[in-house]
Amino acid sequence: MQKKEFLYEGKAKRVYRTDDPACYIVEYKDTTTAFDGLKKEDLVNKGVLNNSIASLFFAMLHNEGIPTHFVKKLSEREMLVRALQIIPIEVIVRNVAAGSLAKRLGLTEGTPLNSTVLELNLKNDALHDPMLNQYHVQTLGLASAQELARMEELSLRTNELLQSYLKKRQIILVDFKLEFGRFKGEILLGDEISPDTCRFWDAGSGEKLDKDRFRRDLGGVTDAYAEVLRRLLEVK
Repeated sequence: MQKKEFLYEGKAKRVYRTDDPACYIVEYKDTTTAFDGLKKEDLVNKGVLNNSIASLFFAMLHNEGIPTHFVKKLSEREMLVRALQIIPIEVIVRNVAAGSLAKRLGLTEGTPLNSTVLELNLKNDALHDPMLNQYHVQTLGLASAQELARMEELSLRTNELLQSYLKKRQIILVDFKLEFGRFKGEILLGDEISPDTCRFWDAGSGEKLDKDRFRRDLGGVTDAYAEVLRRLLEVK
C-alpha cells in the first residue's frame, strides 16, 4: 500500500491518501493537547504507544463482530484504515462519574453510574464541541434516525466488550469517546481507542492511566500509556 498525498491533520493524527481510494493511512503523532488545544506538548513515543493500543483494541472488536475502519497496523506509527465519511458526532460512553459529568451533575468523581450514560457532542472545535440530542442531530442533518440508532447500538456493545476485556487486565473503563463514519452504506467505528480518548483507572489503586495525567499535571503520561499497553499484551 503506497502512501500518497497528505489529506488532513488533527490534534493527534495525520491522514494520508493511498493508491487505493477506499483506504487511508493514519499516522499517530506525539502531540498531546487538552482544553481545546490551549494546553499542548510533544511527549516522546506517545504516538507509537497509541497506535499499538488502538490496533489491539480494534482487532479485538473486529473479532467480536464490531465493524470498524481498522484494516491493519503498518508500522510503529501508522495504521491502514477504510476511508470513512466521518459523521461529525462524538458519542461519549460513561460508566463512572468523572470529568465534566461529575461537575455537571454534582457527583463525586469515582461514583459508579446506575446505568451506562450515552452523550452526544457536535465535533466542532470552534464551538467547543457542544452537547446534542436526537432533535439537534435531526435539525442539523448530521445523521438519520437509523444511523444514530446504529451508532448508539454499537457504542453500547463496544462498551460491554471493552469493559470485559479490560477487567481481565485490572483496568476500570471509566468513560470513553467514539466516532463513526459511513463506508459503502454501512456505519463503521472510526477514529481511535486509546488513553487519549478513554479514561482508564487501575482497578486496585484507582491510579489514572490516561490523558487526565496530562490534563491535571500529574506527570508520568507516557509511563501510564506504556503500562496500559503492557497489560494488553501480557494478558491473552
